[in-house]
Amino acid sequence: MKCPDCSFDGTEEARFCSSCGAQLRPNERFVIGVDLDGVVADFYGALRPIAAEWRGVALDQLTPEVGYGLKEWGITPQEYQELHRFAVTQKEIFATQPAIPGAAAALRRLGHNNDIRVRIITHRLFIKYTHEISVRQTIEWLEEQGIPYWDICFMKAKGAVGADLYIEDSPSNIAALQKSGKDVLIFTNSTNRDVKGARANSWEQAEEIILKKLEEWKAARSGKAEPSAKSPQ
Repeated sequence: MKCPDCSFDGTEEARFCSSCGAQLRPNERFVIGVDLDGVVADFYGALRPIAAEWRGVALDQLTPEVGYGLKEWGITPQEYQELHRFAVTQKEIFATQPAIPGAAAALRRLGHNNDIRVRIITHRLFIKYTHEISVRQTIEWLEEQGIPYWDICFMKAKGAVGADLYIEDSPSNIAALQKSGKDVLIFTNSTNRDVKGARANSWEQAEEIILKKLEEWKAARSGKAEPSAKSPQ
């Protein structure tokens, strides 16, 4: 099968291009591409006391209202990598952080829907030499929370992983997905309040929107309706 994006000749059975990663066949289920940190896991809430310890300051000196990069905490880009490594290797943040309220239960309900495929897409492997521990903590945390999923992908270019709807909080990832024409649902936190697009302020809202998108997807596949417009940019 020839890839429509890069023209690579792959096998007839392939679902994704082995050269560029593009999806070659339509999904048999409605795939939701779910980010973890800031969407399912309360990463910033868990990192705040760790950052206070790291900097040697009282917790109340670090605002919970942060932007992407944590400059509000006086963290430089270089220091962020050091803090992140400390949080993963010494505090096991990926294994111990709390879930966003309602996330686990909502994903269990969605995961038990035979028409939905939950695909975890996370960029947790950006710090060298922490990959094994990051993956292990992530899997253990998902199991402990009882969150069902069919696939888990560790990568930065989330749009290269097929999904019918992406649930994302990172402003840069949201912009990249929107630019490539992907349907993305912004999960609101302090890092993305100024980003334009369809959004959910809670997992109750997210679940409602996902189920509505599912019905539109099913209607479009059956020929009863045209696919709905992508989320507003």
